[in-house]
Amino acid sequence: MPSRVSERPVSDATTVRSRRAFARRQWARRWLTWKYVLLALLLVAVLVGGAWLFWFSSYLAVRTVEVSGADRLGDGEVRAAAAVPGGEPLARVDLATVRARVQALADVRAAEVTRTWPDTVTITVEERTPVAVVEIGGTLRALDTEGVVFRDYRSAPRGLPRVQTPADTGRDALLEAAGVVSALPADLTRRVDHVEVATVDQISLELRDGRTVVWGSAEESEAKAEVLAALLQQPGSVYDVSVPGQPTIRR
Repeated sequence: MPSRVSERPVSDATTVRSRRAFARRQWARRWLTWKYVLLALLLVAVLVGGAWLFWFSSYLAVRTVEVSGADRLGDGEVRAAAAVPGGEPLARVDLATVRARVQALADVRAAEVTRTWPDTVTITVEERTPVAVVEIGGTLRALDTEGVVFRDYRSAPRGLPRVQTPADTGRDALLEAAGVVSALPADLTRRVDHVEVATVDQISLELRDGRTVVWGSAEESEAKAEVLAALLQQPGSVYDVSVPGQPTIRR
């Protein structure tokens, strides 16, 4: 009898420990499940909060528009053309549309628009560079290397040759003229009074001393310029370098 009585407490203690261990395992399983639920809720909250912060809040809204490269245009003119909506969340600004507005300015060859966090739109402008002056409809216009006319002049700036064209001259002819002018070395440019463009392959130079240079098209313009530099050392009134390998001089 005494031995049987002494065994029951041991059995009860074992049962208690087993139940406690079971309870701990159950709690661990429940906590593991709830931990993933809480982490998922936290992730959703972070994503929703981040989306609100970037797309809808005023904390990351546009407050500044910075412009660089606008030497002739001026920063104010570029900002006005860009029309960036102040106060709009920076993430929602349509950069492509802003770039298109800026590039619509005649003086702008290319533009790049970027976001600078937390609150700035940055616009970098590449302006067109004039290589000649062309008169169109009685107005002097700048001509760049791509044959694009862009700004008006009251009088032709020094150092830029003039291009004379018929009233119906197209973009292709102006592009050829720009190619010719761009190929001229500085010392020869100073001797040119104007460039006459009849068609894309009928271009001539009228020099300040009254001599004429038959240039042809813009092809091989660098070679033509080298040949002409040597020919001008010889007397003549008309110098034909349209075929640079077979130049001619007429007196």
